[in-house]
Amino acid sequence: MKSKLKVCGLTKLDQIQELISMNTDFLGFIFYEKSPRYVLNHLTLEDISKVDHHGKVGVFVNEDLETIIEIVQKANLNFIQLHGDESENFISELKDKLNPEIGIIKVIRIGSEKLEGASSIQETINRQLKTSNYLLFDTDSKAFGGTGKQFDWSLLNEFEISLPYFLSGGISEENINDIKILNQKPFALDINSKFELEAGIKDVEKIKKFKSLY
Repeated sequence: MKSKLKVCGLTKLDQIQELISMNTDFLGFIFYEKSPRYVLNHLTLEDISKVDHHGKVGVFVNEDLETIIEIVQKANLNFIQLHGDESENFISELKDKLNPEIGIIKVIRIGSEKLEGASSIQETINRQLKTSNYLLFDTDSKAFGGTGKQFDWSLLNEFEISLPYFLSGGISEENINDIKILNQKPFALDINSKFELEAGIKDVEKIKKFKSLY
């Protein structure tokens, strides 16, 4: 079954509408102030709330609980992506305070070096089963994503992944065929910096071409 597609780091309403017309499954809005794609530098929460789509994802990094809840409600988000070091207790408390229909995506960052400590990553995966609806595997970085760098995807074959997962980190036309090595295929592909003209400005034609490839 074909993986779904998430385009992250959106900042322009006209491009968002183009992506919706292309049947893009998930639209990612970054609410991390240190990101060059910080959405509130470009759009208001009301702007985002008016985007008519069922797959609006808010990306947060070590944000406080009340701020996440306020943004989710005011922007009318459908999913929360937690990209920082949020604990299971934090996620559990967040779920308790949100509409149960809102999906939780927990990011697990994987280093680009040959994997050491695979058992600790497996433990991290296992701990998410009670609190999260999806996992997202991304390349580890101090910038918390958006690096355009690919980790060694074959490492995922070492894990038992009991939740549907998003694959992120440097996905491009050049490496899309590498997904064939994965025993468990991604629920969705998460693309960002490899499909931009500049930070937050997407190359929509390139995304169209990519969408036709996989």
